[in-house]
Amino acid sequence: MTGSLDELPALLSDLYRIVERLETMAPGRKFTPDGHLVGSIGEAVAAYAYGLELLPASVKQHDAQTPSGKYVQIKLTQGQSVALSYDCEHLLVLQLDRRKGFVEVYNGPGTPVWLLIEGKQEVGRQRQIRISRLKQITTDQALSLPQVRPFPAVLPKALEAAGVEFIPEDGGGAGVRLRKADTPGATTSPPSFAATIGTALDALPKRAAVEDLPPSTSPQEVPER
Repeated sequence: MTGSLDELPALLSDLYRIVERLETMAPGRKFTPDGHLVGSIGEAVAAYAYGLELLPASVKQHDAQTPSGKYVQIKLTQGQSVALSYDCEHLLVLQLDRRKGFVEVYNGPGTPVWLLIEGKQEVGRQRQIRISRLKQITTDQALSLPQVRPFPAVLPKALEAAGVEFIPEDGGGAGVRLRKADTPGATTSPPSFAATIGTALDALPKRAAVEDLPPSTSPQEVPER
């Protein structure tokens, strides 16, 4: 189900560069990607970095599958907690800080995390667990999914595209400075917000319909609404 994700790092940099620009133009207003967008970004980044095959969006409990057949639930947060509704075979939790980039928080069996969630008697209802608590869970490293590619670098490329130069350490310490207007590579103005959002979304893997799933071995599905 997963298409080519080679353009993902560049497109995510464009997306967050536009967010930074909008927040500069409208002080006090937040343009943070959230909801379905941040969920899809998390799934695409995980597929890119861990070599996963994304499942159709209508599959319950799991979002992707490893080459060996293990089912994976993927969560991306820009805050300090994630929400789970079901137990899963394997859980991959990523955190995104626009100043630091993507960070792996948890990569292991889903059951140890599910056992920690209080009030899970209401099946299907989302329950929160803190990132700090996830980091305290110890699992066998041999059970972790191997990372096959580095995470897309969101902030550095976005800053470079906006005209910021990173100065290497030369005895006086590393730093940053604004690129001169006549320096090759300097940009004049970013593309439109709508155009960048559209391009980034087009690069995310297209999800198949429920009827495209194999009839026997797929996880439990829920009907589309």
